[in-house]
Amino acid sequence: MTLHHVRRGTGSPLLLVHGLGAGWRSWEPIIDQLAESREVIAVDLPGFGETPPVEGEVSIASLADSVAGFIDEQGLDGVSTAGQSMGGRIVLELARRGVGGDTVALDPGGFWSDRELAIFSATLRPSIALVGALRSVLPALLGNPVSRTALLAQLSARPWALSAQTVLPDVAGLADSPSTGAAMDALTKGPKQQGAPLGTVPGLVTIGWGRRDLVTVPAQAHRAARAFPDAALHWFDRCGHFPQWDAPQEVIRLILGRTS
Repeated sequence: MTLHHVRRGTGSPLLLVHGLGAGWRSWEPIIDQLAESREVIAVDLPGFGETPPVEGEVSIASLADSVAGFIDEQGLDGVSTAGQSMGGRIVLELARRGVGGDTVALDPGGFWSDRELAIFSATLRPSIALVGALRSVLPALLGNPVSRTALLAQLSARPWALSAQTVLPDVAGLADSPSTGAAMDALTKGPKQQGAPLGTVPGLVTIGWGRRDLVTVPAQAHRAARAFPDAALHWFDRCGHFPQWDAPQEVIRLILGRTS
């Protein structure tokens, strides 16, 4: 399957992989500034954005397969990758397989305890259902700081400070993407993320985490670092689950500084 994607800028290529939500548009807060220094390729995973769903079961492995196939198809062997949330898990899975080059994973899933996973599922699924029920009025709700804060308290450390333009693509994408439910099942019912022994990953690996992440809570960062002992752990202060929302300039510096 060919993944829909956008390319911007020139220079050493950088592949961006989104999480649940808008597809490549999840990166709109930072993609243009990244493209001032790099050739940025941002994909829509199967069932998100403009890429049709895969046939058969959706799993983290199958989503990672689709990105690995895209890398091979596009002649991007050794490409640096960055991903957030589910996309962060996918780029770590690619690194574990030896695919790609330098890797930056922002608040990746898959490192939860059983209790944390149960809470994740029990809180995020109703939130996604609510977003679907409110789909027609989301632009108005997200345009108001009070209702935006109420809707996004689980996702952002400072939702009142964000713009509707920043958050609407991801929030609306939760309702609009045909694979949101299947991807949630893959995250909550599939296996946890495997690690990689010391010295087995290609390039630099960096794991970034929001200290106020209420979706993949900060305790999981230490498990991720133990699973990937080659990785450097970077903390985003006053930041929730979407660092590209809460700390866009810091994310840009981290990605450009830790990939080549």
